[in-house]
Amino acid sequence: MYLFAKRFRPIAVFLLACASLGFLSAQKLPPVEADAIKQLNSSPRHGEWQTYDAGGGDKVNAWIVYPERADKAPVVILIHEIFGLTDWVRAVADQFAAEGFIAIAPDFLSGKGPDGKGSAAAGPDGARALIGQLQNAEIVRRLNATSKFGTSLPSAAKQFAVVGFCWGGGISFSYATQQPDLGAAVVYYGTAPAMDSLKNIRAPVLGLFGGSDERVNATVRPAATEMLKLGKSIETFMYEGAGHAFLRQQDGQNGANLLAAKAAWPKTIDFLKKALAAKTSEQLFDRMQIVMPKLAADVAMKLGQDPAAIGQKTTTTDIAVLSPVHQH
Repeated sequence: MYLFAKRFRPIAVFLLACASLGFLSAQKLPPVEADAIKQLNSSPRHGEWQTYDAGGGDKVNAWIVYPERADKAPVVILIHEIFGLTDWVRAVADQFAAEGFIAIAPDFLSGKGPDGKGSAAAGPDGARALIGQLQNAEIVRRLNATSKFGTSLPSAAKQFAVVGFCWGGGISFSYATQQPDLGAAVVYYGTAPAMDSLKNIRAPVLGLFGGSDERVNATVRPAATEMLKLGKSIETFMYEGAGHAFLRQQDGQNGANLLAAKAAWPKTIDFLKKALAAKTSEQLFDRMQIVMPKLAADVAMKLGQDPAAIGQKTTTTDIAVLSPVHQH
């Protein structure tokens, strides 16, 4: 995060206040898996399939949902579970659009299924097998293509984030180590990337985990500790009694999954609003330095900051609480 994002609080607060006007909603939870089609069929928001180029002749199919707002919207990229791009993931995209984001859910199995099709043709079992064959370079290339496509839409802002679930949660965490322009990463019950890659993370990270999901959590605790040592921005929550995939399976674990979903979803929306608003401030100030360097320096001096430090990177941030794993 750029140093000014901490020191130029008046700019960030003003932009956040303006941005929040487009995000007003009741923060309804995404549906459980069984109600996904019902939400998609009843949604007032525009959703559509799009295909875009990912380089080297590769094409990605994606489900896109647009918010109902009068200004440009930041982009949230959803990374699906190991079961591929399902109706539930498309319904979650619709709920993100209800919160004011352009939501894009790419099918990472585009062209990998039977007859060159994707997740729908592969089915859940086939998707699991195909997911295991994907290479990191291909995944990153497709994510980069998705961010480029999404932020180039006429109604899109230039800020983007990733939100992943299960397999996609791990990919979201990993992508934060590989994409310096990323505005934020949200990790729903996904494993942590290699420890030696954590130093590359620049975006704030929010992790949301079931307390009864030790297979995943055992990888997250040391990663969170290491990120704190490195001065990175990470906030993690482990919800007591909740299991893996608690957002999709809200009726599981004797009510613990629903409690976790009710706590995690508002945190997700609030985190993304703040992170992407701060990213907007960062980009605007960078532009000011290029176009009006003297004005940028004058503003810095008036706010008591060394103009030479403007634009330097720092590992501190006002966006997320730098704290150990929370138990809820």
